[in-house]
Amino acid sequence: MGGKFKQFLIAMRRPRSKCGRVFNVFEFSREKEINMVISVPKEIKEGEYRVALTPVEVRILIDKGHQFLIEDEGGRGSGFENDEYRKVGADILTNKQVLFDEAEMIVKVKEPLPEEFNLFHENQILFTYLHLAANENLTCALLKKKIVAIAYETVQDNSGKLPLLNPMSEIAGRSSVIIGSFYLSKQSGGAGIFLGGVPGVAPGHVLILGGGIVGTNATKIAAGLGAQVAVMDINVNRMRYLDDILPENVTTVYSNTYNIQKALFSTDLLIGAVLIPGAKAPQLVTRDMLSSMRESSVVVDVAVDQGGCIQTARPTTHAHPTYKVEGILHYCVPNVPALYPRTSTVALTNVTFPYILMIAELGYRKALKKILV
Repeated sequence: MGGKFKQFLIAMRRPRSKCGRVFNVFEFSREKEINMVISVPKEIKEGEYRVALTPVEVRILIDKGHQFLIEDEGGRGSGFENDEYRKVGADILTNKQVLFDEAEMIVKVKEPLPEEFNLFHENQILFTYLHLAANENLTCALLKKKIVAIAYETVQDNSGKLPLLNPMSEIAGRSSVIIGSFYLSKQSGGAGIFLGGVPGVAPGHVLILGGGIVGTNATKIAAGLGAQVAVMDINVNRMRYLDDILPENVTTVYSNTYNIQKALFSTDLLIGAVLIPGAKAPQLVTRDMLSSMRESSVVVDVAVDQGGCIQTARPTTHAHPTYKVEGILHYCVPNVPALYPRTSTVALTNVTFPYILMIAELGYRKALKKILV
């Protein structure tokens, strides 16, 4: 299996935080060569229905001699019932504390929440999305527990790409346009604009900040709907590539404050799609800049789990996804792929499982040495 773990944990660019020094890898864990106990708790983040492993991967782990524990109905939200896990040899537990106590490796989808902090114990491996650059409380809690925390979103391959983040970025990018289009309807609080337009009526305007995985996938969907799309980035080579592959209703524009401000006057849907691995997203749109948009236009900030690239963005939930600032409707749910948990779970486990298996087989230290060769 090619590739490497280039960064392992968190906010790696910050040498210190209020809770002490942050290391790329916590050096506190023992490791076991075989027969690892792997636990998957049920996700408790609001609106989160994904599960970290499906019965397909669990069977492989158990066939290789590992023990697998999953919390009762942990996979149900993604369409995987207890019986499916039980048939491949998994143990179903109803007691979350026991699930954590027994585990040598905890595999999740989303970051632990405060009510889970005390469930961890020293020497455990945690493998999940963490997004610690915007979450100092979680950073401190993990350091205090002295566990090995590996963040999906910072694992890089030899080309510098983010293989464990990409599938969720694809889903989030494509979903962002569908979501934005829905909220542009008058009944949803928007300006009543149909992005695709109709003969005799101009299409809506979509501005996408960032031409990476999220931005490219958002652009494809927006262009497919017939909207007039502008995608901004600072990587000229990336813009050349996008200019070659995308249709004529897409324009690439160099990203700077002047160009963003100019584009906002005619923007109906603004999508924030900027990512700096392991760091907070840069704020590209200030509150004052936002006020130049038409009232009841829509913002979807996909970067909100990294702090957001729009100053007025703050995390929301699937139960209460929107709010208005300066008359602009904001949608800032950090776990957008949870809207489609079956697709998202399978897409995620396709890429995470090889790493999970390697860690289970070798222990994280030997797995690192093998991958970094």
